Amino acid sequence: MMPSPTPQWEDLPLGHEPEPVELDNIKTQLDLVLLALEALAKITSEAILQAAKDLNLESIVADRVALWRLRQSNPNRKSSGGRKKLDVEEARALVLISCDLAKQHQKLIRQAVDLLEQQAEQNRPPHQAPLLGDYLDAFSNTYQDRMEDGEKVSTDALSKLALKLLIELLFYGAPHGHRRLWLALINRTRN
Repeated sequence: MMPSPTPQWEDLPLGHEPEPVELDNIKTQLDLVLLALEALAKITSEAILQAAKDLNLESIVADRVALWRLRQSNPNRKSSGGRKKLDVEEARALVLISCDLAKQHQKLIRQAVDLLEQQAEQNRPPHQAPLLGDYLDAFSNTYQDRMEDGEKVSTDALSKLALKLLIELLFYGAPHGHRRLWLALINRTRN
């Protein structure tokens, strides 16, 4: 086991070593969280690598190729090239990076969630608010481009997934968000 690169590492406990199928579920969920950040805040590979550097996680996410391989470890991705198994330390690193990015963009995430609430109160579809419409379009397009089932998933289902992830990002960018995301990932693997 690697030494803790960050004090937050200890906030990410592991009750048992995840089975391969559990790690696949974790990989998929982490990739979706990053996809939601990309769609809303226009997060780039450079921003992800900068967050890794800021969190002293460069040994795990050293460059664009390493990041690409981690993202490609999602078994639902279209491309099979470069796919590797994600280990627990890499999953923890992606949790910390995702939450750091959510924290950096907390104002935008909160604005989008507030808009979502307003649209619901006014009984209007979320996509009618420009910020939400752009987010939903970007999320759906990116999902359809990258995921194996992208063409089979309905627009409605993709919108529901995108909005669910948007609300979750609000919590992941809050204090102790990394712990929330980690526990959610662990709990989802057991269901």
